[in-house]
Formats: sequence, C-alpha cells, structure tokens
Amino acid sequence: MLLSDLKVVEWSTWVAGPGCAAVMADWGAQVIKVESAAGDATRTFWPDTAESPGNPIFSNENRGKRGVVLDLGKHEGRAALIAILRDADVFVTNVRPGALKRARLDYDSLKAELPRLVYANVTGYGLTGPEADTPAFDLTGFWTRSGVAAATIPPDQEPFTCRPGFGDHVTALATLSGVLAAVHERERTGVGRQVETSLIRAGCYALGWDYAIHLRYGEAVTAQPRHDRPGALAGFFRTKDERWFCMAPRGPRDFPAVMSAIGRPDYADDPRCTPPITDLEVVREVRAVLDAVFAGMTLAEAGAMLNGVDVIWAPMATLSDVVADPTAHEAGCFVETPDGWGGSFKAPAAPVRFPATTTGPTGPAPRLGEHTREVLAEAGYDQAAVEALIAGGAAT
Repeated sequence: MLLSDLKVVEWSTWVAGPGCAAVMADWGAQVIKVESAAGDATRTFWPDTAESPGNPIFSNENRGKRGVVLDLGKHEGRAALIAILRDADVFVTNVRPGALKRARLDYDSLKAELPRLVYANVTGYGLTGPEADTPAFDLTGFWTRSGVAAATIPPDQEPFTCRPGFGDHVTALATLSGVLAAVHERERTGVGRQVETSLIRAGCYALGWDYAIHLRYGEAVTAQPRHDRPGALAGFFRTKDERWFCMAPRGPRDFPAVMSAIGRPDYADDPRCTPPITDLEVVREVRAVLDAVFAGMTLAEAGAMLNGVDVIWAPMATLSDVVADPTAHEAGCFVETPDGWGGSFKAPAAPVRFPATTTGPTGPAPRLGEHTREVLAEAGYDQAAVEALIAGGAAT
C-alpha cells in the first residue's frame, strides 16, 4: 500500500489528530495510538461489545491502528514512548502545548534526540501567543472563533452549531498535507521538522473566498436572509413534492437558458436582467417567478429541465438519501470497516482514491491497550521489562 513503509505514532484524542493518523492508516501506514488508561473519550460514545460490535465514532477515527496504553506522567512511561518513537517517521499530537512542555514531549525537547522525526502539533489557536493553551473543539475554534459560523448563518436566524467533527476533519486533512510535505522534504534533507495546524487557521482557510475579499477590500460578505440575497438563480428552491434543490449558475449564459426553459424568455430579453442583476427588487421579482414555477414541478421534473440546459444543480440530500445514492457509492464515499468481532460495517471512506491501488481500513480500531506488549517488545523491551512497566503502572 501507499504508505506501508511509514511508521506513525499518535498521541491524541477526539477527532482532528486521530483523523489525520486514521487516513494514513487507511493508506497503509503503520499507526500506533498511545492512550492513557482512561482511553480516548470517543470510546465512550457507543458500546463496543459482541452484542453491539464496533463503536462507529471511535472506529471512524482509529481503524487500522494498534493501541498502546502508557502513563506519560511517569518517567518510565515517557521513556517507553521515546523508545517507540526512535524508529518512527511521524508523531501526531493534539495535546496542549503547555502539557507537552511539562512532560518534555514538545518538539524542542525531542528534536535533538529524534532528528528525523516529523512532529505534528494539532492545536486550537496555534503554538504561540496568549491563547496557545486555550482548549478548543471544532465547534469553538473552527466554527465559532474563525468566523465560519457568522459567515454561514444569516443574521435573522438563531446561531446553530456545526455537525460533530466537521471542522476537525478539515483540520485533519490540513495536518495530513503538512505531514506528507515534511516527509517529502526529509527524503531530500534527512532531517525531520515540526508541522503545526490549528482549528482557527483551518477555519480561515475554509472561508478563504470571504477572507480574500475582506482583506483586499474591507467588505464582509456573509450569508443573508433569502429575501435579501443577490443572484436570482443562486440558492435553494422548493418543488411540489416538498424537496429542496440548490442551483449554482456558473456564467451569464445560465440566466437566459433557465428563463427560456421555464417559458419566460421575456426576462432573458429584459434589460433590467442583464447579468449580473444589481437591483435587489428585480432579483426578488425573478426569484418569485422561479419559486412559483418550481413549486409546480416535482424534483425529477425540475432536475430534468435544468440538466437539459446544462445548469449546475443538486438535490438537498439527507444522510439516508446519500447512503442509498448509487453515485455516492460509485464515488467511493463509503467503505467496509472491520468491527473487531469478526464482522464489518459501512463507514465513511477517506476522501482520496488512488485508482488501481487498494486502500481502506486495514483492521479494526484497537481495544484499549490491546497491543501494548507487542509494541513495547518491538521497541526493544524484553518480556520482563514489559511486565515491570505494567506492574509499575507506566503501561497497561
């Protein structure tokens, strides 16, 4: 597989750090997940038992990894992690910078001893500054603090939260890209480096169009109530079978094409409607015409009409719609994941496919401490030393 010669050690919880390492595991990397005796908090969401095998949340972020439990507050536990890292290529952590420094597991404490290591920090607000140690989830750092929520939620609506893990997965992919760039650089230099991503920075990048305009011109373009939005064709419309769809015009040709298709070529010839329509009252007038037309059509009829004039559109799909959608399966959106009990279940796939190459889950998510003895033996501990670590509470 693609990354079969890459050894990754991950000491992180929840989603952004584990998600980065999970994609590498799907691509064949040897990933070791280090946890405390309490385990990653996502283990608690759904039971992982013979009656209900395979925690879907923990599995999604940790499939294909091996699991080790170490008490990194103990000298012996820290030494064990260093031993595991000696032949590792990548270390991924979302532990807060202050805690890493106190444990002497920050980049500056390790770089001399492990010069080839690519060391990836996933943070809320960066490694420096007064908020470097401020705790964050994607709901706070990515969605709320970075401006994504304010730009997405129209001002006439009560704020709502992002879906769980949404910003974390964006940040996980950002971290992955940085890690692979650093691994590539090390092929030339023989030296690793620190890689750092943050929820707030990933949010700003995801909102890049809005920030580009704001930084250049000082304008803040955000979501508006439907009645006040520019662009007569752009946005959501509802059909008579109570389905919503989104239309996204890509150029001046789309307006006359759509208006002719709905039987209103008069608007296509109206000088008030020369794209882009700048008069908001005209936009509202045209949108009311479109609303009335689409309200008299089924989604299938509206889609066929828009396909006929080559306009970009898509139905607003529910999760159930997508799971049943042949296009989603053809695009490789889902993958069979081992549940650890001899079966498997469908789960989201990593977002990149490599034609003619097999990738995907190489095994189930590890049970807590499942591979501690095995990994410590590989790191050079003999059986007596392993048992001494476990007896002393430095490993489980």
